[in-house]
Amino acid sequence: MCGRYFLDTLPELLAQQFRAHKYPVYPARYNIAPTQQTLIWRQHGDEGEFAWVRWGLVPHWAKDLAIGQKLINARGESVRDKPAFRAAFKYRRCIVPASGFYEWQALSSGKQPMAIVPLDQAIFAFAGLWEHWTAPDGSVVESQCILTTSANHLMAPIHDRMPVILDPRDFATWMRGPLPEAEALIRPYTETRMRAYPVGRAVGNPRNEGPELIQAVAGHP
Repeated sequence: MCGRYFLDTLPELLAQQFRAHKYPVYPARYNIAPTQQTLIWRQHGDEGEFAWVRWGLVPHWAKDLAIGQKLINARGESVRDKPAFRAAFKYRRCIVPASGFYEWQALSSGKQPMAIVPLDQAIFAFAGLWEHWTAPDGSVVESQCILTTSANHLMAPIHDRMPVILDPRDFATWMRGPLPEAEALIRPYTETRMRAYPVGRAVGNPRNEGPELIQAVAGHP
């Protein structure tokens, strides 16, 4: 799964990654958690755009926002058929940029938080879905979820799932390609293009924030 990530990449570099005409303005975030506002890249007409949306997908038919807390991730293997995701998978695919993400590894001493970061790119580009939901008062809430797939060899000792990570050459296919081609991108990321290292347990509290959260614990590079 993917339940926490960070984004401290310079906005200018992020815009270059997506070939965007405008870059978003945002502070570095080191502990992005579900229900918070998150940055996505989505299709807007013939071009792409950055948008801020809530993390935790709220389907258009939902009675309230609460369901989004259970839909922060979508299993890639069933996203085409699940009622909560199938319309978004067909019409509203997006990319969630991240400088890295966290996962908790079960050890005899307890759960150890690990930071996973890219080795050859400025960011990870998570495959995501977005939705819009109209509240009873008429206000509109836009939301997203991150797709997951089976773990690669690097991630397997940490967790059996990982986010679907896209290569830049596949951005266009994921955003607006035919469904079979988009579905083919739901696969584990190459383990040699990422690394994992242990970080402090402070990241477990979503109220904690700051660059110290991504620093390796003593004794690790």
